[in-house]
Amino acid sequence: MAGKCELCGKTLSFGHNVSFSKRRTNRVFRPNIQKVSVDIKGQPTTINACTRCIRTLSKPGRMAAKA
Repeated sequence: MAGKCELCGKTLSFGHNVSFSKRRTNRVFRPNIQKVSVDIKGQPTTINACTRCIRTLSKPGRMAAKA
């Protein structure tokens, strides 16, 4: 899977793990990217999209997303 959403452009984020002793170590937040088939202008197209975009696409009035 690709590490970037083709719809919103969401990519890696960086932050810290914080232990009980407040020691900070680096970590990576990765977006939940899935391959999904979407109808764009009547054409079924496979795209890499984050789960937030897939959820938004499935709402009424949006492009129909098929998992």
